[in-house]
Amino acid sequence: MRKTNSYRRKKNPSREVYALGHHISLSTHKARRVIDQIRGCSYEQTLMILELMPYRVCYPILKLVYSAAANASHNWDFKKTGLVISKAEVSKGTAVKKLKPRARGRGYPIKRTASHIKIVLKDTSWYEYDKNKEYLLCLKKMNEKKKEAGRYAGLFYV
Repeated sequence: MRKTNSYRRKKNPSREVYALGHHISLSTHKARRVIDQIRGCSYEQTLMILELMPYRVCYPILKLVYSAAANASHNWDFKKTGLVISKAEVSKGTAVKKLKPRARGRGYPIKRTASHIKIVLKDTSWYEYDKNKEYLLCLKKMNEKKKEAGRYAGLFYV
C-alpha cells in the first residue's frame, strides 16, 4: 500500500493534468490537423476519433492522451469518463538536416522535422455542459452570462 499525500488527492476545480511529448518525428502541420479535431472533446470521444482516423500522426497523439488520462487517474483520482481535452498544442521542434545523394554528384537537402505536443485534460465534474453552444462552461461563467442577459432584458438578479 502506498502512502498518499492528502493535498494531492483533493479535487481542485482548476486543476489541469497534462502530458508532454518532445521530439516526436512528425510534421507540425499534419499534427495540428489532427489536434484541431480533438480539442474540446471528451476523453472517450477522443479515443474513438483517434483510432478511426487514417493518419500516421494519430498514434503518438493517442499515446499522449492515454498518458495524460493515466496521470489524472493515478495522481489526482479523477475519473477517466469525466475528462475533457481543454488544451492541445503542437509546437515546432528541431529539424535534422540531411543530404540525399542525387545524379551527377549533387545532393538535395532533406529536413526531418520534429514537433512537441502538449495535451491538457480537465475534470468536468465541476462543470456544466451547455447543449445549445456545445462546449463546457464553468458554473460561475454561466451565472455571469445569465446576469448580463437579465440586465439587458430589464431584469436584475440579486
